[in-house]
Amino acid sequence: MPSTRRTRRLGLVGMLLIAVAFAGLQLTAVTGRASPDTKNYLSYALSLSGEDRQEAGRLAIGYSCASGQRAPLDFIPWTSRKAAGESEEQCVRRLNDSVAYWSGHGNTSGMTAPFANQRFMAIFEARPGYPLFLVPFVTAFGPTWGLWLAGLVVALAGSVCVLLTLRVAGASWRAGLAGQALYLALPTGTVAMNPLSDGLSLALGTAVVLGCVLLLRDRPRAGAALVAGGLALMFLVRYSQALLLAAALAGVFLAWSGWLRLKRRASAPVLRAAGLCGALAAIVYTGAHLLSWPMGQDSAQDLLTHHYQRPDLPDPWPAFFVQERVFWTAWLRRQATYPVLPVLLALSAWALLKRRSLVLPIALAAGAAGLLNQAGHPNLDQLLGYRLIVFVWLLPALAIPLLLDRPPTDTAPHDASRDPAGAEEPSDMTAHAAPAAPAGDTPGEVRHPTSRS
Repeated sequence: MPSTRRTRRLGLVGMLLIAVAFAGLQLTAVTGRASPDTKNYLSYALSLSGEDRQEAGRLAIGYSCASGQRAPLDFIPWTSRKAAGESEEQCVRRLNDSVAYWSGHGNTSGMTAPFANQRFMAIFEARPGYPLFLVPFVTAFGPTWGLWLAGLVVALAGSVCVLLTLRVAGASWRAGLAGQALYLALPTGTVAMNPLSDGLSLALGTAVVLGCVLLLRDRPRAGAALVAGGLALMFLVRYSQALLLAAALAGVFLAWSGWLRLKRRASAPVLRAAGLCGALAAIVYTGAHLLSWPMGQDSAQDLLTHHYQRPDLPDPWPAFFVQERVFWTAWLRRQATYPVLPVLLALSAWALLKRRSLVLPIALAAGAAGLLNQAGHPNLDQLLGYRLIVFVWLLPALAIPLLLDRPPTDTAPHDASRDPAGAEEPSDMTAHAAPAAPAGDTPGEVRHPTSRS
């Protein structure tokens, strides 16, 4: 037992060291991350903090234009990639003129400043969760440091959820720390730090993934609460991503339960998880519909009419599917040229084939949710970005670390009703009394049923 406590203590030290190193690296670019949508969320948050709509817009314009002047640094992936050209004064003048124009053309209500027509701004009005999250940060520290600190909290929270997911599933501390580091090093960390809603949605998605693992590890109440709570908060942040994640999890769980039944193994826990995620997907869809928030057809019209600045198409779907073909052809061509993601997905597939862990099908569902989200927005402007497809990167962050643990070598039959993935015992984070690790174990050497290293 003392050795187990020592191992856990060393693991926690490793987790803190990774977090501190990441925070230090992010200090290289406190600004320079703003995208065109950042000013919308910031003005919403400032309005919630008590600023009037006009002043909130002015402060958001100031932050966005100042951020745009930061020169891109090729060796730091999270700095601005915008081409130099427009001065800060020109940027401020252009955006102020846009606000004046749209204020005079009917956009006179809402929490966000009138940077565009009211129909386009309604997309951001339907995402109150991220601005609400920003309020304490921008109130206490101002826009620049407030947005940076909010991003740091989001990034670290998501990385800790990845670590906990792997540990609860029975992986070693070595694998858990590798998952945390991968999450922060991959585009998941970059997206989390950007001042947009995608990072917070991603962090909540990792909490949902953790909840799904708990559901299948004999912790149904804690797991169900985390899944339901995570999706409820995601609904307020990005309801479309919440819907896709819940639907993808339900589909994977349903297919998994069918496979288990074919193998004559207990499938009830997986089937219950499928039912929970399916019910939550239906609730998310119904809630968005009742609130009259923009849905799939609105998204298609937004893409095809350049943010509703042209008349709607009577039937947008033929043109939308043409855009799908164009986008994915270009996307596959880019992956062939810069095959970082294909290589990581190949390693993830190897983990799926070589390791027995209930994390893997859940990670597969999260990756599918990312692909579905990108498919809903086949915009070539997003070809070089990661934010819409970012959930795909959760798959390597959760799967590749499992390759650091040795696969089970025993052939003894196990109780499939306890763990549908085949793990025989819970990890030391979920067990009431964990067995003592052998003397001399390090965080990378702690024994687990799925990791006999």
